Amino acid sequence: MPLDTFARTLHVVVGLGLLNVWLLRPRAGSRYRGGSATTLRQEFAAYGLPELAFYVVGALKISAGVILLAALWLPMPERVAAIVVAGLMIGAMAMHRRVRDPLHKSLPAAVMLAMSVGIFFLPL
Repeated sequence: MPLDTFARTLHVVVGLGLLNVWLLRPRAGSRYRGGSATTLRQEFAAYGLPELAFYVVGALKISAGVILLAALWLPMPERVAAIVVAGLMIGAMAMHRRVRDPLHKSLPAAVMLAMSVGIFFLPL
């Protein structure tokens, strides 16, 4: 696969992944949710985070997802979005550790972190 195609694939997977979780499935259960949470809001509560963190993180992830997708056609700050996502994924992994979740619950965050690093180093 050519690097350009790989970079575009990363943009699509990360962008759609973020939008899926935050816009389509915030109330849906997942075996990857932290603690015993069944929704995103419950997950933030399980981590002991204030309600404001839910909105700030949500806004950052939705914005980053839109930027990564729009960057496929328009000049956008995709590397900044990738750094934001990477930082948030590091935070997500730390939160899973904080509540002593099994390691597999951190897997989606670790994969998104790796893909965000890839986007940073392989901009369009």
